[in-house]
Amino acid sequence: MSGCIIIYVTVPDKDTAQRIAADLLEKKLVACVNITGAVESVYRWKGALEKSGELLMIMKTLKGHFGRVRDRVKELHGYEVPEIISVDIADGYGPYLDWIKDSVIAEGH
Repeated sequence: MSGCIIIYVTVPDKDTAQRIAADLLEKKLVACVNITGAVESVYRWKGALEKSGELLMIMKTLKGHFGRVRDRVKELHGYEVPEIISVDIADGYGPYLDWIKDSVIAEGH
């Protein structure tokens, strides 16, 4: 296991994505944030089928940072229940994984 994770967050617009990305990068909680182009989300919300246009944020960080990233995204996000999920990076290109580890604050700080 690499100790690194990817965190997925959907947002309603580019301004929200850029605000969240800048905050997390400034605090060194994530090494990188990719902001995708438009995605169409189809989901059930409060008993009704919904569709909305969103952007997807793909963040790379350390597993130990998930709680702090989640809490910060919740503070900055406008959704009642934002999507904030993580996926372990089981393996990857060693120098890239090292760069992730070197780009964020040491765990526990």
